[in-house]
Amino acid sequence: MNEMIFIPHIGVDESGKGDFFGPLCIAGVLVDEKNAEFFTSLGIKDSKKITDKKILELESKIKTVAPHTVIAISNKRYNELYGNIKNLNKLLAWGHARAIENILEKNECTYALSDQFGDESLIKSALMKKGQSIELKQMVRAESDIAVAAASILARAAFVHKITDMENEFGIKFPKGCAAQVKDAAKIFIEKFGRERLSEVCKTHFKTYKEV
Repeated sequence: MNEMIFIPHIGVDESGKGDFFGPLCIAGVLVDEKNAEFFTSLGIKDSKKITDKKILELESKIKTVAPHTVIAISNKRYNELYGNIKNLNKLLAWGHARAIENILEKNECTYALSDQFGDESLIKSALMKKGQSIELKQMVRAESDIAVAAASILARAAFVHKITDMENEFGIKFPKGCAAQVKDAAKIFIEKFGRERLSEVCKTHFKTYKEV
């Protein structure tokens, strides 16, 4: 029986998309057969199934061995981009395309994989010269792929770092997600810094923004 041949490829994933507070972080990782085996031995899988503590441990191991890129779109920049693009899938596609392009700047690769969102053509049309020739696939639950799983960990690690930086800067705990305590934190922020500065730390197109 023939063993399946591993095709080196770029995996792309994001973190922070569903979080009211904090940036949108998009990461790409180029994985070859050797790295795939190493990452599997480390227990790398979808970041949603790993604690933040473990994610920060795995982050440096991934970065040490594999070509990678991390794009953190601050809330200020995110809100500007969303204001112009007015479509989350198009914004995600733009970020995913940039991640692929960044890796292709210094590395040869013919195949990239990302999680399924919107139309596949969105990323393809956002790719520039270097990325136009790459074969691009989107897959439901793409985090089952080792390269996408590694990217999901780098994206989540970047998000955790940025949230920590924000908490240190403003002296407020910023809960993840969109639960009730998020509104409480937003009210505390407004009391301390004023309503007009809330957009510096959150995504303003979320329903939560209008509610607070």
